[in-house]
Amino acid sequence: MMRKLLLLVTLLFTLPQVYAQAEPTAYRAALNKFMLYYNRNQADSIFTMFAPDVKTQIPAEKNRQQVTTLQNQLGRMQRASFMGLQDGVAMYRADFQKSSLAMKVSLNSRGKMSGLLFDNYRSETEAPVLADDPYTAETPFELKTLSGTIRGTLATPKQLSGKVPVVLIIAASGPTDRDGNKPKVNQATNMYRMLAAGLAKNGIASLRYDKRLVGETVNATRESQLKFDDYVDDATALINQLYEDARFSKIIILGHSEGSLVGMLAAPGQPVNGFISVEGESMTADKVISGQLKGQPDYITQGFKAIADSLRKGKVNEKVDPSLYGIARASVQPYLMTWMRFDPTREIKKVKVPVLLIQGANDLQVSIADAEKLKKVKSDAKLTVIQGMNYVLKEAPQAAQANMATYNQPDLPVKPELVIAITDFIKGLK
Repeated sequence: MMRKLLLLVTLLFTLPQVYAQAEPTAYRAALNKFMLYYNRNQADSIFTMFAPDVKTQIPAEKNRQQVTTLQNQLGRMQRASFMGLQDGVAMYRADFQKSSLAMKVSLNSRGKMSGLLFDNYRSETEAPVLADDPYTAETPFELKTLSGTIRGTLATPKQLSGKVPVVLIIAASGPTDRDGNKPKVNQATNMYRMLAAGLAKNGIASLRYDKRLVGETVNATRESQLKFDDYVDDATALINQLYEDARFSKIIILGHSEGSLVGMLAAPGQPVNGFISVEGESMTADKVISGQLKGQPDYITQGFKAIADSLRKGKVNEKVDPSLYGIARASVQPYLMTWMRFDPTREIKKVKVPVLLIQGANDLQVSIADAEKLKKVKSDAKLTVIQGMNYVLKEAPQAAQANMATYNQPDLPVKPELVIAITDFIKGLK
């Protein structure tokens, strides 16, 4: 019973989510400017951003002291994640090297800061920022596209010598952010950040990013407009941006779970040197969902079957039973329709670069059978099964409850064998 519950809960989070408030452009511009001045130790430039009444309350010298205190206690500012807007006050989670703070900002009609407050960050749903390590240098990454701005983190070896390979990490389904966390659904793993650190220690750079409608990535797309192809377009744009960067010798795509299919679709025809599928599904979306619904009452399984049949004909089913609203409401059916079109066992055949398939033996969501099916149709791919590894790339027992507990253990490291397998594969590429 616990296994069935796990799969159903996971399914509810595979679909895109839209949040009610969008970050005002003026606030993001102010935050970006503040972060730039703060990290450059330009306290006087920060002072110029304040409204006249704030300058009166906080003179320039006092401002310098406060900025210096923040830098000494917290280190560099790595990102500011928009959390909401209330009565003209924008709320952010500000991540520094050593800790995270709640940050509140208000702007006057001229775009000057009329209020700036730092406070303890009290959310229990977010993963803590990992301590800085001696091997990894992390810098914010931003790419403006026709449809919006993709934001992420570029991790490089600190002892960078000449060109190095770079891995594009494509996240799993649902509201998964660049670090592998789902704060909106109380899931904290830090798996992608840990993976990036492990790769950097072995001389490999990586780029991880927030998907559309997640984290700091800004896009005007609404839930009813999102298509699976949008994720592929974003991955393709990032690949080309990395290709233009003279620091990198090779580009490798790494897709986790749903990200595996995104990577398969993005790789053909692009300047990539290798593809890595981690916990990748082998079936179309409708079959994945139908499999996760097994054991549910007939009205649920048959209700989804009717919706899937309608989507195959290109028609959205407006009448959805409330029991299926979480996975197949009308506004997400266009996304499902486009996702269902792609069969991983067909798409992986189109990938012409070397392929590594990685599967955790204790994954309760994606089975070894999935990896074996992909291997069967892509016979020249290398399959590596990592004993004891689960869906979130960590050591976990097979017992469902204990396995699920690792989904909220952000300090638990990723399996070392995962980093070793990826490193060996990349170093073996010609």
